[in-house]
Amino acid sequence: MRLSHVILYVPDVAQSVAFYGRAFGLPPRFVHESGAYAELAAGEAAIAFASEVLARESMGADFVAVRPDRAPPGIEITLTTDDVARAFDMAIAAGAEPVALPQTKPWGQMVAYVRDADGFLVELASPIGA
Repeated sequence: MRLSHVILYVPDVAQSVAFYGRAFGLPPRFVHESGAYAELAAGEAAIAFASEVLARESMGADFVAVRPDRAPPGIEITLTTDDVARAFDMAIAAGAEPVALPQTKPWGQMVAYVRDADGFLVELASPIGA
């Protein structure tokens, strides 16, 4: 098994893709012509966005929608970078909500946390052992 992509269900796919481009510098690798699904290049795996409507139709089930004014779900996306402080500043400038300032953990890794425009947690982290 290998991780292919993680899909975030969002109200507006185009807005989420644009935010991730501004905040994290991630370029689109696929955008469906319907606008209801897109993937961003993020190393070997991708971060994908599907409209909440498409997700409900595809699954035939409901889910709890993530919103910035609610507590985030118990999951995070981690983006690895050599310059966590710069990445944190870039994300905040693009409209991300700061959660935890960059700090070095006891194991030597630098990490910071933000919430994206939809309310998902994003960890910005240096490579482990770097």
